[in-house]
Amino acid sequence: MALTLYVDTDRWRAHQQAVIQQYPGLVPVCKGNGYGFGHERLADEATRFGSDILAVGTTYEAARMKDFFGGDLLVLTPFRKDEEPVPLPDRAIRSVSSVEGVGLMRGARVVIEVMSSMKRHGVTEEDLPKLHAAIDEVRLEGFAIHLPLDRTDGSDAVEEVIGWMDRLRAARLPLDTMFVSHLGPDEFARLQQQFPRTRFRARIGTRLWLGDPDATEYRGAILDVTPVVKGDRFGYRQQKAASDGWLVVVAGGTSHGVGLESPKALHGMTSRAKGVARAGLATVNRNLSPFLWGGKQRWFAEPPHMQMSILFVPAEAAEPKVGEELTAQLRHTTTMVDRTVDR
Repeated sequence: MALTLYVDTDRWRAHQQAVIQQYPGLVPVCKGNGYGFGHERLADEATRFGSDILAVGTTYEAARMKDFFGGDLLVLTPFRKDEEPVPLPDRAIRSVSSVEGVGLMRGARVVIEVMSSMKRHGVTEEDLPKLHAAIDEVRLEGFAIHLPLDRTDGSDAVEEVIGWMDRLRAARLPLDTMFVSHLGPDEFARLQQQFPRTRFRARIGTRLWLGDPDATEYRGAILDVTPVVKGDRFGYRQQKAASDGWLVVVAGGTSHGVGLESPKALHGMTSRAKGVARAGLATVNRNLSPFLWGGKQRWFAEPPHMQMSILFVPAEAAEPKVGEELTAQLRHTTTMVDRTVDR
């Protein structure tokens, strides 16, 4: 009995191909938990559709992925001089976000990140004159810009990239390749049209692997079902059942990422009101689980355990049976499944 990720493989791969057609030279990204699919699976997919490069998050991920993927490995986390050394093959390319970092990467293959409106990391316009001598000591694979997802000020993502292209050109730095992130296909095409001598390479993870939500589905197997009546005590904390129904033990707990979620950026009064309501219910031990039964999201009977969760299903719903599966609405980037099944 397991928490399972079911994949409509033909549909999933058809979506991959659609994205690849929109972004010629696409750089697939595989980092973290492999977007719910795992590193080895995504390395196989990238090999299958013929990618010459795979982007990973850290040097530790690159060290693992070198055995699964035979092409270049682009490490997205920038080099830092005091980082722990990790043995990597020559096909590894390091991101660098400072002039000092470029100087310390003598002989290495590097991509230089520029500071975008994200204001996360990158070289600044003032740094550009200092880069001339530094890049002579490395094998420069290109420059990169990481853009924000939302542009609440109404600014244009393409114009931001163009601004950096103009700065790099004015500084007489090579513009053979520019790695970009978070551009729509039309924006990407505009850039390539405006700078035909530069090869733009879009680093894409979420849109590539998760862009068709109907291609995947999480399900947890029912391990046990116990009837309860109002007032019965149950669980670790011996709470009382609020009404008649069933306690349903389902595969999927905290070790899988069930019950864990990333903080959300709330916009507008409606989403904020829902957030306040959820917080209020949580103070009286009322927490919705990600599992659905009978078309409704069901409540946790108590906080999820390490490898399973206990849900409460009221008596008016259909009785769950051991061996059946509950659909689960889980975040791919925080979920670790027991198995993946292709359909």
